[in-house]
Amino acid sequence: MIKAWFATILLVVMMTVSTVEAAALREIDIRDFKGVFVGNAQDDRAKTGVTAIIFPNGAAVGVEISGGGPASRETPVISPTTNPTPVNAIVLAGGSAYGLAASDGVMNWLEEHSIGYDTRVALVPIVVQSDIYDLSYGSSSVRPDATMGRAACEAAFRREAIVSGGFGAGTGATVGKLGGMARSMKSGLGVYAVQIGELKVAAIVAVNALGDIFDHRDGKKIAGLLTADRKNFSDSRAELYGLDVKALDRTNTTIGAIITNARFDKTQLTKISSMATAAYARCIAPVGTLADGDTIYSASIGDVDSDVNVVGTLAADVMSEAIRRAIVSSQIDDEEYLANCWR
Repeated sequence: MIKAWFATILLVVMMTVSTVEAAALREIDIRDFKGVFVGNAQDDRAKTGVTAIIFPNGAAVGVEISGGGPASRETPVISPTTNPTPVNAIVLAGGSAYGLAASDGVMNWLEEHSIGYDTRVALVPIVVQSDIYDLSYGSSSVRPDATMGRAACEAAFRREAIVSGGFGAGTGATVGKLGGMARSMKSGLGVYAVQIGELKVAAIVAVNALGDIFDHRDGKKIAGLLTADRKNFSDSRAELYGLDVKALDRTNTTIGAIITNARFDKTQLTKISSMATAAYARCIAPVGTLADGDTIYSASIGDVDSDVNVVGTLAADVMSEAIRRAIVSSQIDDEEYLANCWR
């Protein structure tokens, strides 16, 4: 009887602990954040797009660039050694270096809506941007431009739902390209946001990796390099070790952003970005190569008190789930996929 009583008490305690843990961390909509607007625009036929993350009141931003081939704009402005000027937008896009033109449209739209840094002579929106290389999927001659950048801003302020899949910067994203596009797989944009107490952390990522992708929950491969007949997975690392160095000419990049309502400065946010790259290491292999431009921005838009170690650790977890969702939400029929690949 005592054993039965003890077992009952133990079961109640375990259920209570599980309930508390489940209640402590819950998924939220990215639109639940105050002070940020996120919008997508894309050309579904050309397979490229833009994701604009807008901070009307400005945000402190840090960045970590772990890949060797980034396509970026204005990243020096968020270095911890520069003036602490608030950032008004982070732009993620396709089109490689050509797609950096999208920020022209974002800047013009922000200026027209009186958003930017007041220099007394003119209002200058502070916009940083990173792009993926998606020219080998869809049309190589159609890239994000100022018009698409403006469209992403307009979508952001319409408060349209932001979901994972082939949208925005992830429209032309692909993974597992070590053996060429004929052996690669479709990827996309991943979005995931959580809240614990007053703290909110979100991740947005366009997964366009050279390497294979793994589920952070169990380590199983969920996308990447396929065999020549596309029926089974191959191993990117194993094939990498046997490649001639001249074969490493694939152009890729996984780009993402962490958003939090915790109060941090640029130096702290740079550290959070650095910690968040653990998600790339968990989920992508190989990662951070000279053929990748892997980048993570981190933005602070609130005044919640928190610790860098807490938010950096949570950022890596949230980014890991966003990467998984980018994959599972973007798979399409093989015939349709290959029809858009430049092989």
